[in-house]
Amino acid sequence: MSFGDILYIIAIFIFAFLTFGIVRNYFKSKFNENGERIDMLEDDEK
Repeated sequence: MSFGDILYIIAIFIFAFLTFGIVRNYFKSKFNENGERIDMLEDDEK
């Protein structure tokens, strides 16, 4: 494998981990500590 191939594989892994982190944090921000969706709660329950 050439040096460029190794860098390409490393870049793929970094991209995958960053994408996974962004998606995970996005969905974690949609739920409260009780596991209920924040946007589906009534205003008086917030």
